[in-house]
Amino acid sequence: MTENILPRPKMRSGDALLRSASFGYIGLLIILPITVMIVRSLQGGLTALWADITLPQALFSLRLTIVTAFIMVLINIVTGTATAWVLVRYSFPGKQVMDALIDLPFAMPTIVAGIMLVALYGPRSVIGSFLQGHNIEVMFNTPGIILALLFVTFPFVVRAVQPVLIELDQDMEEAAKTLGASSATIFFRIVLPSLMPSILTGAALSFSRALGEFGSIIMVAGNIPFRTQVASVYIYGEIESYNPQGALGLSVVLLFFSFAILLLLNFIQYWNRRHEN
Repeated sequence: MTENILPRPKMRSGDALLRSASFGYIGLLIILPITVMIVRSLQGGLTALWADITLPQALFSLRLTIVTAFIMVLINIVTGTATAWVLVRYSFPGKQVMDALIDLPFAMPTIVAGIMLVALYGPRSVIGSFLQGHNIEVMFNTPGIILALLFVTFPFVVRAVQPVLIELDQDMEEAAKTLGASSATIFFRIVLPSLMPSILTGAALSFSRALGEFGSIIMVAGNIPFRTQVASVYIYGEIESYNPQGALGLSVVLLFFSFAILLLLNFIQYWNRRHEN
């Protein structure tokens, strides 16, 4: 039996023009700046680039950035999933307001978020004074960095999990409940596996966003070398010190991490589509 193969529709001139314009825009906006940054970072050779990256201050700032971002992601996975669950599965007064507030970190300048956190937890605030009285230093310390990252990245996990929860079929949950399964068993054995791809997607986006956070961090961290200086603030300091090569070296490392996270995110989404089909 011969198969009828439909001819591919010819690309119209308008479609070709739109595609070319899109590729050109992406090239000018994303590919060209990245290429220039990589080329500029390699002007002194790989040895000079490696020397800039492996400076003790640069390594410390990179390590602090990754560690605080990782801690933030672990907290965000739990709180973001719980928030999405509450918004989808429960009805309560003020639900719409709470749902709208989740996106506030996206709309607010991050430096404003940093100012708010300093005003709330700073040494001159009531809460900050109370914490310092108990030898707990939040601002200008690692906990302040994690708190700032939690604020600016909180929507990612919530918005990734929320639509999946809305579309999730609850028949299996009801069947398990009639068989005597506890709420915890239902969540961890039935609901969580379905949510895991979206949770990982939100976590990857949060981590990638945290790697380059600057506005809120510079307010709450204090930019103390070998204590609270994260990679983005270190890069800014190198620019201010008229050392663009040092800034480019660590920038390339952050670019590599961000690109690797995007590849992981695409793999998660691809695996999720195959699993659904």
